[in-house]
Amino acid sequence: MKNLVKGAILAVGLFAGVQVASAQQKIGHIDADQVFQATAEFKTAQEQLKVLGDAKQKELEGMYAELQKKEKEANDLMLNQSEANKAETQTKLQTIGQEFQQMQTRVQEVQKVAQEDLGKKQQELMAPIQTKLMNAISTVAKEKGYAYIFDIGSGAALYYQGGEDVTEAVKAKLGVK
Repeated sequence: MKNLVKGAILAVGLFAGVQVASAQQKIGHIDADQVFQATAEFKTAQEQLKVLGDAKQKELEGMYAELQKKEKEANDLMLNQSEANKAETQTKLQTIGQEFQQMQTRVQEVQKVAQEDLGKKQQELMAPIQTKLMNAISTVAKEKGYAYIFDIGSGAALYYQGGEDVTEAVKAKLGVK
């Protein structure tokens, strides 16, 4: 009987200890975007992306100017069309129309490639900054004894240590396997 009482007291003590330990976990928060955008690396990356974007925009503007020239050429031909030169004008208009279509296709391809290039460059420049930020968050969390760090901008947990994973319990409650 004595052992049973000791066991019950020990179980209550352990349960209370776990509750106290859980209650003492420190939780912190951060505005990760604000910190991310305040870094010198982010500002440098933004400048590089702006230069690349401006170059791509200038290339596209040149192509748009060529398209406008073709369109003006076609309009001028149509305005100067007469019964005497109708057949010749129609042939020229057809040729200009085909050239215009080809130019539009090239413009669309260049736009697509420009967007892809900018996306790749952005990923290339931002990924190391993101990694550096996450490492700093983890280091600060460990140094300060935080169990969780939440991003107030996105609501995501950026750092966690320990805690109970309730994923399976929630799945069971929803009947999801």
